[in-house]
Amino acid sequence: MALFRKSGPQEPLQPAKPDEARNRPVRREELAMVREPRGQIAEQFRALRNSVVALNPDGASRTVVLTSAVSGEGKTVATLNLALALAELPGNQVLVVDADLHHPAIEEYLELPRRQGLADVLAGTCALDASIRATSAEGVSVMGAGTLPENPTRLLGSDRMKVVLNQLKQRFSYVLIDTPEAMTISDASLIGGMADGILLVVRLGSTPRHYVEQTHNTLEALGGNVLGTCLTGATVEDTARNYARRS
Repeated sequence: MALFRKSGPQEPLQPAKPDEARNRPVRREELAMVREPRGQIAEQFRALRNSVVALNPDGASRTVVLTSAVSGEGKTVATLNLALALAELPGNQVLVVDADLHHPAIEEYLELPRRQGLADVLAGTCALDASIRATSAEGVSVMGAGTLPENPTRLLGSDRMKVVLNQLKQRFSYVLIDTPEAMTISDASLIGGMADGILLVVRLGSTPRHYVEQTHNTLEALGGNVLGTCLTGATVEDTARNYARRS
């Protein structure tokens, strides 16, 4: 069982300001789709995107949970890079939802101020529209975690969560949901049972194989549809960059 330190009182969060995220460039080094769009890592995320799209031949809106067996696998970075890759395809509108109500990180990676978000929407203290911000990356919007609750499971496992996911599917082509690690926190399996699919993020040479297998089996046993794995930390020759130089 994981033990969590209780945090001090939170400052009240405000609704998102109109267009505030549009004026913040996406520039974190880890976001290869922006920093090195012709590099090998970006191409790997495009390959992952192509696999996700191929599993959706009818082109319907889809909700996809990204999780990992343990922390430190790079799931938040993977979520954002996949969102940027999906948004490259014409007509796609992608929403990234930070459903890690323990240690949210999406807004930090996008260098955005924390605003009301998912938890506030689920608690009924924030309208859905007021929780969503369009970013400076065309076709990518974000919903932060919002005000962190004492009991995340009570919100994430509610009927309201199902309603919100259905509402978001009506507005976005893909809704990517960043969740906590699945072996120590139950939230990923809870949301995974509501979503259309789950991607399991695995760091090469770091995650024990039996952890990955156990997490995969648990997610599926609880009603989740595991689409596959997203491998991070792999070192390969950057042939994409070399090709770009020759072209």
